[in-house]
Amino acid sequence: MHEPGGRQRLPARALGALYGLAAGDALGMPTQACSRPDIVSRYGSLLGAFEPGPPGHPLAAGLPAGTVTDDTEQAVLLARLVIEGRGEVDPAALADRLLAWEESMRARGSLDLLGPSTRRALSAVAAGAGAEDPGRYGSTNGAAMRITPVGIATPSGDRGLLVDRVVAASKVTHNTGIALAGAAAVAAAVSAGVDGATVGDAVRLGAAAAAAAARRGHWAAGADVASRIGWAAGLVTGLGPEQAMDVVYRLVGSSLATQESVPAAFAMAAASPADPWLACRMAASLGGDCDTIAAMTGAICGACHGVAAFPEDARSTVARVNDLGLEALAAGLLEVRAAAASRAGGDASRAEGDAAR
Repeated sequence: MHEPGGRQRLPARALGALYGLAAGDALGMPTQACSRPDIVSRYGSLLGAFEPGPPGHPLAAGLPAGTVTDDTEQAVLLARLVIEGRGEVDPAALADRLLAWEESMRARGSLDLLGPSTRRALSAVAAGAGAEDPGRYGSTNGAAMRITPVGIATPSGDRGLLVDRVVAASKVTHNTGIALAGAAAVAAAVSAGVDGATVGDAVRLGAAAAAAAARRGHWAAGADVASRIGWAAGLVTGLGPEQAMDVVYRLVGSSLATQESVPAAFAMAAASPADPWLACRMAASLGGDCDTIAAMTGAICGACHGVAAFPEDARSTVARVNDLGLEALAAGLLEVRAAAASRAGGDASRAEGDAAR
């Protein structure tokens, strides 16, 4: 599963996850909230590059090509909390940061604000609810869209720690089994990619993490995320880009429901396992919540392939148009990852010593 000498490439893969997330998000900025037929009519079957927000778009009108959306901005917000907490995310602090972020977006005149689950939960927090309760109805994909930093900061060999960290980083807004399963799937796939996994292995490990996380949080009605990841990835096997996009749009779905958008992202990664940029372009061409789908696709594929797998001009555009500081965030998240790996190694050594005695 892991490539020889892979440890030397950790920084490239961590940065690949962050740039992949941002690039996919920016590709989907002008196509989000559109139907697949509308996208085909305006841009053709497959987006070729970043496009500006078109006139009259409900969320993105007038935005420059390469602009990221809430997916990347909230992931950056979470990354800073993960680094500050050395891997631990305080739910109350996350709630405060998200509320402050939305206020800053309003001040900038943006219409791309908090999603329905997050808004509902944070309204409850503002009204005095405890950290365990506000997210009990959150089943949409807000947790999955911003979870990539947790995957970068957590070693792939400790699924229990990864799921615990996903829950801590999600429960204030998305404390249902469905949402936690989707977030854990993305985090596990990213974590595995950083450790050198192929896209195929990352898909498999993401589904396994989803199955584990589905037992956490509150029950919510909806299809099983882990099962749908495997099913969706299987649907696109052997298909070309147009066929794969058609199948995912018609059968898997591209709404903000976790059980649609997360499997759709894994399907796009599986449809183009050797070319992350193509996978992102396909995901951004789906329609619906395709900025989020493309962001998750880019994070997974970028972790598996490294940052150099994305065109240099795409990376430079994202860096120029947005003030994100992804290099510093990647370095900080890897320090957290190394500390967790070191603690795990020390615990294993102590256990072996105890057994020998």
